[in-house]
Amino acid sequence: MTRRDVMSSQRAQAAVRLALDEDLADAYRQKSGPWLDATSEALVDPKAVATGEIYAKGTGCVVAGATVARAVMKAVDPKIKVKILKPDGSVVKPREPIVTFRGKARSILAAERTALNFMQRMCATATLTHKFVAATKRYGTLVLDTRKTTPGLRVFEKYAVLCGGGANHRMGMYDRVLMKDNHRRLWRGGDPDALDKAVEAARKAFPRLDVEVEVESIRECESALKARPEWIMLDNMSCADMKKCVKMCRGIAKTEASGGITLDRAREVAATGVTAISLGCLTHSAGSVDLSLEWSEVVRQKRI
Repeated sequence: MTRRDVMSSQRAQAAVRLALDEDLADAYRQKSGPWLDATSEALVDPKAVATGEIYAKGTGCVVAGATVARAVMKAVDPKIKVKILKPDGSVVKPREPIVTFRGKARSILAAERTALNFMQRMCATATLTHKFVAATKRYGTLVLDTRKTTPGLRVFEKYAVLCGGGANHRMGMYDRVLMKDNHRRLWRGGDPDALDKAVEAARKAFPRLDVEVEVESIRECESALKARPEWIMLDNMSCADMKKCVKMCRGIAKTEASGGITLDRAREVAATGVTAISLGCLTHSAGSVDLSLEWSEVVRQKRI
């Protein structure tokens, strides 16, 4: 996945439509139009026009999802004017405006929660990724995501990793052969000395795909290396064993450290010389950044 606007993806566009339908659809939609925000329709003047902004409350927030927020607002009401002041990948200060907007107050209120829901999770992933990138920068180690993503939202979460300075591992099971422990156990009874044969079989079946093998010991690493896979994943290894495997793989295969690596330990792991560190926590445990959408002006006006 490349760092282009995530909203160019059809999956992202479909996810935005689904999220809006989840929040705004109602049995009364035929009466009220395509969207229904019952509270706003009951209390907000239909002629009210509002101007406002989205900002982060805490420090060190890395922006991700600004274009998603814009897409959400435009999907609700194409007449909403949206300006992105801090593009994805920017680091912002507390209360520094990220996105500003102007349009019918009812429309903005209808889009508010969906826009923030996307942004706050994407910003959290980008911010956590940025911390790992900073911790390993001196070693030039790639910070990779995994497939441990929220079902249906992978395109947003992997894009957020890019915004934080990280890189994407495979997008799905279709774009790389990755033999993990469960695959190995089904290959010739899990023989640790036959991993080279597994690599050869995988390459024969899918000659255009990179082949990666997860290993848990120096012995398994030696076996897999005989067939020269593109990647060796060093799973839950000590740093001492990682260093030995990295030395063995040099000039033959790239190395990926994996298995519960924390921010406190990232620097030590990177120092072993591995090509990359893969981190499920970037997408399954990042949480949310505290964002707010606030009005700067509300007026009554017939035309925008």
